[in-house]
Amino acid sequence: MGGGGQQTEPAEPGSGKAAGVYTWEEVQKHCSRKDQWLVVNRKVYNITQWAKRHPGGSRIISHYAGEDATEAFTAFHPDLKFVQKFLKPLLVGELAVTEPSQDGEKNAAIIKDFESLRAQVEKEGLFKAKPLFFCLHLGHILLLEALAWMMVWYWGTSWTLTLLCAVMLATSQSQAGWLQHDFGHLSVFKKSKWNHLVHKFVIGHLKGASASWWNHRHFQHHAKPNIMKKDPDVNMLAVFVLGKTQPVEYGIKKIKHMPYNHQHKYFFLVGPPLLIPIYFHMQIMNTMITRRDWVDLAWSLSYYFRYFYCYSPLYGFLGSFALMMFVRFLESHWFVWVTQMNHIPMEIEYEKNQDWLTMQLQATCNIEQSLFNDWFSGHLNFQIEHHLFPMMPRHNYHLVVPRVRAMCEKHGVPYEIKSLWRGMADVVSSLKSSGELWLDAYLHK
Repeated sequence: MGGGGQQTEPAEPGSGKAAGVYTWEEVQKHCSRKDQWLVVNRKVYNITQWAKRHPGGSRIISHYAGEDATEAFTAFHPDLKFVQKFLKPLLVGELAVTEPSQDGEKNAAIIKDFESLRAQVEKEGLFKAKPLFFCLHLGHILLLEALAWMMVWYWGTSWTLTLLCAVMLATSQSQAGWLQHDFGHLSVFKKSKWNHLVHKFVIGHLKGASASWWNHRHFQHHAKPNIMKKDPDVNMLAVFVLGKTQPVEYGIKKIKHMPYNHQHKYFFLVGPPLLIPIYFHMQIMNTMITRRDWVDLAWSLSYYFRYFYCYSPLYGFLGSFALMMFVRFLESHWFVWVTQMNHIPMEIEYEKNQDWLTMQLQATCNIEQSLFNDWFSGHLNFQIEHHLFPMMPRHNYHLVVPRVRAMCEKHGVPYEIKSLWRGMADVVSSLKSSGELWLDAYLHK
């Protein structure tokens, strides 16, 4: 099978021998779980077997099966030449000369302009991290941890001091969450292995979670944000219905796992309070054990050993456990509001196969810049720039904002920015709107 009228000998998948030329129609046929091709820089690769060994997880690379993955490939890999070594044996051909470089609804002009912008900011050194910034950030996390413990150890465990201790620990945990996010995105060190090592220390020893679990989940979100069945962050396990399409589908099918027309109310009971202390905690432990990820499990257990060693003499085991869960409860509120105000109010749809910039802008919005907002959100108030350049150190996001906004204006792509309070309020209003769509479809369709 070949395109462009050329006749070539077929090759065994993964042999490294180019089988010929293909049309997009031919490539798009290879999008099932047992048959996956993708395109990078017009080269066609068979990733069916390699997906299982992909360091970022099989799902993220499988989300691009039958598609052009060039922009995602560039966004997620710091050393493209190194990664090419793994792609070479998977080569099965290339696109026919009559075929465009992009597929689906992707805009060639936007792709070209964004590629130029990325090359420009990389040349200016905006992908280089400032070590002092991250050292100071880690330092204030460790300082909060130490002060919280020293306070109750020296002055006692009264309710007032315990509450203050919990707030300090929750602040430390939240800020450690933003810091592990930096290392997870390989945006601090030049060498990936150092980012991976410190990532395990921060998310494992400082937070008790799993680096591998986070990587496999979070990069799916970045690869296909707000795309149903591909972004795990919009998989609400039928507790919530999101966007404009899913509520109508549930309503037509008479699906009523929850009273979705009231989801904007019960969100306050099951969303922010339970995500980290219950759902994430159970999922992380289950993932590490079932996948036999003993390295991550060891890092995670080192956190619990240190925590109970420090606090059990002061509160006893049960008291220490209760304090930890209360800290998780506080942290969960912080995490949910910061992460959801950038995405939940935005478009949530099925795959549209759009170019990188359009896809990311439709799924993300920014929150106004201020010293507090930057610190409070771990610079994720610049969610648009972070999604466009996931490996860029966060202290440089604000430097590319004017150029990103100019590009969006040039191509008519909406660039949305809100106040912190407006962003939070929009989470609730969007849940209410989706719930009303569900009720209307449930009653009348």
